Amino acid sequence: MELIYSWLFRVLVVVTVVVPIALRFINAPYGKFIRQGWGPKIPGRVAWVVMESFAVFTILTVFIVSPRVFDPLSVVFLLIWESHYVYRTFIFPFRGKGSRRAMPAPVMSMAILFNIWNGFLNGVWLFFLSPRRDLDWLSSWPFMIGLLVFLLGMVLNQHSDHVLLKLRKAGDSGYYIPYGGGYRWVSVPAYLGEIVEWLGFALLTFSPAGLLFACFTAANLIPRAVSTHQWYLQRFKNYPKERRAVIPFIL
Repeated sequence: MELIYSWLFRVLVVVTVVVPIALRFINAPYGKFIRQGWGPKIPGRVAWVVMESFAVFTILTVFIVSPRVFDPLSVVFLLIWESHYVYRTFIFPFRGKGSRRAMPAPVMSMAILFNIWNGFLNGVWLFFLSPRRDLDWLSSWPFMIGLLVFLLGMVLNQHSDHVLLKLRKAGDSGYYIPYGGGYRWVSVPAYLGEIVEWLGFALLTFSPAGLLFACFTAANLIPRAVSTHQWYLQRFKNYPKERRAVIPFIL
């Protein structure tokens, strides 16, 4: 297992370097950037639930078959992970009354592949390969600071979803300028919140797999946030000029 794990980890490092370079030239074709030529489309809510469910169940499966299934600290790590993904999979897609755009099947398939890959890497590290820690870890500074960072990111992520979803009425698929919360500073605060979450998770678990996930999240979401910010500026002449894309006052 360790040899397979090592190779999967190294390949994901390479992917993490390549992704932001590719996204400078290609906007992933979903949401406001959806376009023809990317294969059959899956209804938006169905595609979202299917692809995100692999993030919920892959790491859960690794945990169940691991030798640490009765380890309290491992249970804590699992619950923190699932607190994000249960929301993203089973709650977020059904919030708001607006319609959701269909997603190309290849995009959904790539998301499924990543969620299996990433769930495996994080699960195997946490529940098989990492040094065993006792419950004193819960009072350590990496765990406490990491948990605080994770929770702050989660609040920003979910509140940003709430602000955005309130803009649409039933059946509406239009786009509007969001205000309030993290939108006072950046165009895509939900992305910033997600990046912050996984940085906190990497710290509270002291996990190289968690750190790689946080880096991949940033590599994937920052270019899309920049594209989204430029899209807003082009679409709305009255768009707030003081906003940045994803990092307040910087980018």
